[in-house]
Amino acid sequence: METTKLLVEALEYVQRFNGQLFVIKLGGEVMGEKAILDSIARDLILLNLVGIKTVVLHGGGPEISEMMEKLGKKPKFIRGLRVTDEETMDIVKMVLVGKVNTSFVASINRHGGQAVGIAGKSGNLLIAEKKNEDLGFVGDISKINPHVLHVLVDKGYIPVVSPIAADKKGNSININADTAAGELAVALKASKIIILTNVPGVLDKDKKLIKRLTVPDIKNLEKDGTIAGGMLPKVEACVIALKGGVERAHIVQGGKHALLREILTREGTGTMITPKKVVGE
Repeated sequence: METTKLLVEALEYVQRFNGQLFVIKLGGEVMGEKAILDSIARDLILLNLVGIKTVVLHGGGPEISEMMEKLGKKPKFIRGLRVTDEETMDIVKMVLVGKVNTSFVASINRHGGQAVGIAGKSGNLLIAEKKNEDLGFVGDISKINPHVLHVLVDKGYIPVVSPIAADKKGNSININADTAAGELAVALKASKIIILTNVPGVLDKDKKLIKRLTVPDIKNLEKDGTIAGGMLPKVEACVIALKGGVERAHIVQGGKHALLREILTREGTGTMITPKKVVGE
């Protein structure tokens, strides 16, 4: 009976979201967990089969740092941003494009889906400008050309994007994956952005999950220090998306089938953020 109730409940959301496009951001801390990635891959395939289009953008910070250590190069950060000289940029590309992206694409395809891996600089998808010389090849997105992603999702593919942009000279630029996901959701006119990470969602000061938030709530929680550290760029990405016309933002722990539970059940599993308070949801 419980399974029947879940299926009936899921049907309501399948019908509501059919034909819509969601941006899914996979945190670097999730990308190193094969069992979780396989579960996410299966969730994405099911969503695709029921008519919900997805574009995935992934991180890979922990694996980049691990590879740098192996190669004898110590990671260096300024205000939380990785200093990226030419040698570091080569490592970033090797890890994000050559390992993390191809591994997740293979997982989706192995489970019966159709995924295509794309570096953000391919087809001038993501154009960026350098922040400053101290950070090296690190920048902010200045332009997004989402046409190639629309072509792929309309043909039934699941694009998996690495957060490497190009500047006007064609140089590779390391960009923040959270911010990129928020801006990509706006450019694609997505109806949702979902950020999968290694914590249950936004937590209050007692470390309890906050299930529902609005953009004004976020600003208040930032001011009083409840939202801090690694959660800041995630909620800021959500705010960027919501202010740009995306209807809902979610921050969810990347556990087994968490994506399906967040999207296709009333209770969800993480934090949902809306532009303003929504009555009856």
